[in-house]
Amino acid sequence: MAGEYSRELSVKVFAGQCRLVEYGFRQGGPAGYGLRRLLLDQSRAPKGELAAGDRKSLQTDRVVLTLGPSNEIEQVNRVYSLFVHAAMSEREIATLLNNEGRTTERGTPWSRASIHQILTNEKYIGNNVFNRISYKLKQRRVVNHPDTWVRADGAFPAVVDIALFERARSIIDQRSHYFSDEELLALLRSVLTEEGSLSGLVIDERENMPSSSTYRYRFGSLTRAYELIGYEPDRDYRYIEINRNLRRSYPDVLATVTAGLREAGADVAFDATTDLLTINDEFTASLIIARSFQTQAGALRWRLRFDTGLVPDVVVALRMDAANEVPHDYYLFPSIDLSASHLRLQEDNPLALDAYRFDSLDFFYAIAARTNFLEDAA
Repeated sequence: MAGEYSRELSVKVFAGQCRLVEYGFRQGGPAGYGLRRLLLDQSRAPKGELAAGDRKSLQTDRVVLTLGPSNEIEQVNRVYSLFVHAAMSEREIATLLNNEGRTTERGTPWSRASIHQILTNEKYIGNNVFNRISYKLKQRRVVNHPDTWVRADGAFPAVVDIALFERARSIIDQRSHYFSDEELLALLRSVLTEEGSLSGLVIDERENMPSSSTYRYRFGSLTRAYELIGYEPDRDYRYIEINRNLRRSYPDVLATVTAGLREAGADVAFDATTDLLTINDEFTASLIIARSFQTQAGALRWRLRFDTGLVPDVVVALRMDAANEVPHDYYLFPSIDLSASHLRLQEDNPLALDAYRFDSLDFFYAIAARTNFLEDAA
């Protein structure tokens, strides 16, 4: 019964998120330079722009992208023009903007990677696109056929002309097509020799090699590419105190989730040995708290580690904000799709991952609530 529940939850969550994407609603992640997040009510009436870090408070509210300040829109179009018409590289464009004193929407200096992101993301031509890459947790990364993509073209106002965007993408695609897998790995080894360490940022800042996204596409992940050249990243010990504080907060978070379930009408039993919650004697759930950390470019990242020995029916993953003080958002992973021991998440992930993403636990409480059939019949 628990396995069937997990399977049904997986299907319901994925189908619900796909439907929202097709309607043109944004499924998490920062808006990006030149764009802003606009909050809509259930009748699609605008309620106002969301500032960085803001989250919608009502389950019926939705988020779409809208045009940002005119000066940012002007600079986005300038980036495309410099890349396509002036044949400037991403690094040269970043250097030019930095020399002019311009910054990203986060107030950080421009980098080759941040310029590359602007040149490759379809949101700048108004498209809401997900599921290009499948990463269901029981299988390897799969590049899906375009027929299976979940998308809504023209869902948002376009920042740049589609012809200009396609020309930029063509230039970028042609660069990576020249390299075989062996050549890509050889380049990675040379960077490791020169830099002493590897990361997505280090790769993206190199002028004469493809971006980190090319390595993820070819080899499934950066970690896999690292393994193929025998590189193992050093552990980061700088966040020991943060991890200690999060461990201390775990009982309070668990108590809050338990109270939310009971308030929704669910029966909840807690196993102090395993920290598993048994809900309605039907399924089990575990809770994990993921610390956030920032790349050198200021982007947030999270590492989720799962206890594969417990095998709960649902894993509730709480991602902390940039300060690791309050929740950023939540993921509900059904066990039927979860066999990996860990995940690395960005702010904006493929739909196969973000299909399980929620701004609150309202959905979790709702599916756990018992139904009174006598009341329904009345």
